[in-house]
Amino acid sequence: MPEVRGRLVPVVVAGLASGGLAAIAGNQDWASIDRGGDATATAFSSAAASTLDATAPPVTALALVLLATWGVVLVSRGRARLAVTWLGLLAALGVVGFAVAAWLATPGNLVDVRASVEVAASRTVWSYVGVLAALVASGTSVLAVRSVGRWPEMGRRYDAPGDGTAAPPPAVPLEEQTNLDLWRAIDDGRDPTTTTDGPTDGVRH
Repeated sequence: MPEVRGRLVPVVVAGLASGGLAAIAGNQDWASIDRGGDATATAFSSAAASTLDATAPPVTALALVLLATWGVVLVSRGRARLAVTWLGLLAALGVVGFAVAAWLATPGNLVDVRASVEVAASRTVWSYVGVLAALVASGTSVLAVRSVGRWPEMGRRYDAPGDGTAAPPPAVPLEEQTNLDLWRAIDDGRDPTTTTDGPTDGVRH
């Protein structure tokens, strides 16, 4: 069990970190227009930079879905946990797809609007961070799908009351039980005359 738990922690931490980094990167500009010394080009660059969106919103959206699945994996069990893990893998693959598409589209989508002015555009560091984080997120999701069946699960003591899994109350000697205790035992389907020391006589009223 310690070895399994040791594999669980780094995978979950890497998944959360890469998913969070991808979500942040998706909100940043993935390309920027290079402002030259020419006054006309500089004016055009400033106007284009203020009107064009060089971010990657789909990357952020799916990265947030991926983060949510990691949270559910930590608190779920059984088949539900496996299903959520697969959902996280699909979200991670979606993050990779949109990140690569955004990386290929920039900075060309900014340069295409240059009109008759010579303007150059380049990728920012966030485009590389977004793609790298997406790849790491997909890798950790693959590991989760392969290993989730061997990961330790949250104890049932965290379940909501009334789920039928509570341990029976400790046996109390019959002579120490009241009439109310006897009725509760009968209502629970237990034999009130049986204790840890065997059947006894006498009831205290």
